[in-house]
Amino acid sequence: MPINWTDDLNTGIDVIDHQHRRIVEFVNDLEAAQVLGDKQKIKGVIDDCVEYTLSHFTFEESLQAEAGYLYCKPHKKVHELFVRKINEFQSRMDLGEDVSAELHGVLSRWLVNHIKHDDADYVSAVKEKMPSAAPPPCAENPKSWFQKLFGR
Repeated sequence: MPINWTDDLNTGIDVIDHQHRRIVEFVNDLEAAQVLGDKQKIKGVIDDCVEYTLSHFTFEESLQAEAGYLYCKPHKKVHELFVRKINEFQSRMDLGEDVSAELHGVLSRWLVNHIKHDDADYVSAVKEKMPSAAPPPCAENPKSWFQKLFGR
């Protein structure tokens, strides 16, 4: 079953919500390729999804670090464990095993759970550092990438 984006998946951080929606699209694309039985498409979607998700994890972890989120390291560990699990699926797929249905189920459950629980925990820390909640930086201080991104 495809994942339908619902309001309870929004974090309220637009850039993160956009990235999460893109990952949902990848998961739904995987299901469509699976239904078609297109092994090349399945492999391509999985590879693209993994690449995008790794980039997302790095970005999300950087936001957390910049915001001083207390549980940044445990959150990163959750990401690392997930990546390890997905790498195992990729290895099995490279050996010729059809893992698409199993992988789709894992991705669907993990993603929704992770957004609603793990990601929801860091939102307030990151939002506190966003422009609407903090005074602008001093003009003589060089801006961090976080400040540049959010226009502070």
